[in-house]
Amino acid sequence: MTGDPKPVAGTVLAVPYSSPKPSKATSRRPAVLTPVEMTQPGTLPRPRSRLIEAAGALVWRERRRELQVLLVHRPRYGDWSWPKGKVDPGESRATTAVREVQEETGHAVVLGQPLPGLQYLVPDGRVKRVHYWAARTAADADGPALRARHPVAPVDPDEIDTTEWLGVEEAARRLTRTADRQPLVALVEAHAHGRLGTHAVIVARHGSALARSQWAGKEHARPITPIGWAQAAALVPVLAAYGVRDVLTSRWSRCAQTVAPYAAASGLAPRRHDRLTEAQHEKAPSRVAAVVRELLEAEESSVLCTHRPVLPTVLDVLAEHTGRSVADALPQKDPYLEPGEALVAHVALTAKGPRVAAAETIAPTI
Repeated sequence: MTGDPKPVAGTVLAVPYSSPKPSKATSRRPAVLTPVEMTQPGTLPRPRSRLIEAAGALVWRERRRELQVLLVHRPRYGDWSWPKGKVDPGESRATTAVREVQEETGHAVVLGQPLPGLQYLVPDGRVKRVHYWAARTAADADGPALRARHPVAPVDPDEIDTTEWLGVEEAARRLTRTADRQPLVALVEAHAHGRLGTHAVIVARHGSALARSQWAGKEHARPITPIGWAQAAALVPVLAAYGVRDVLTSRWSRCAQTVAPYAAASGLAPRRHDRLTEAQHEKAPSRVAAVVRELLEAEESSVLCTHRPVLPTVLDVLAEHTGRSVADALPQKDPYLEPGEALVAHVALTAKGPRVAAAETIAPTI
């Protein structure tokens, strides 16, 4: 980030949120949900309802010390909104967000921290849930992550006929739906506190591995199963969405195999660490903690693939660099992550050191 953040007080964003009255097409006002609430079972619709999952992003930049965001105009609806779209079958929400932003704006982006989302009824009575992230436009250094993504169709002018970069006050006025201001409020607040520009430290547990009872070889060579390979493949677009440029892995086969598909797709050479193995962690957990701190202090996004017994040490380091609300969002109970799952920690580099501004857990979509 460059320059000092602009104050929020006095702008149109400082007024309390008031959700719009229900329209004839809906029976409820839009519910604004925090990123944590978006994943909690208690906020899901009733089993009989049909859920439409959608995802998008608030793409931001700084110009002449001013925070700007990118809006899109949809001619079919005649409205101004954030770029977003429906989650395709087998697609993670993070992958949807970067795909939809590129399809609607032409910009390849890298996701940052999650923002408040919306949940509301659509005219046919179904519940629609929209997930949002902060995002920046991809730079040359993001080439490996972009290589690991699927091709995206060019912008369809029948869907989006205009895109425009606007200052946050003008963007708040231009947005057609009042509820769409809520993720913008969170974005501006993160910027004001110097925590909008983040990099991701992604902690992945290796994919499902062959059971010890079924493996006659040495423990370090025990491989992942076909399901594990499917989980590894599902991890590729997720790591690409967050712009991973550095791949670290335990030297043992099941971890190295889990990140191999992303390494191949991105062209990155994985760094294999003895410190991240179960055996070395048992001898010296402080060495694992040192590796995690290095990633927190770096400026590039990374993935660290390791084993279940190593996760408590990794999570302890992350918790040391969080506030209470974020620490409470970290996994609390063994096994912490299921095979193939990933924890995404969004890290801001502040004057007081690295700070985990947000965290989210992503399950493999297989």
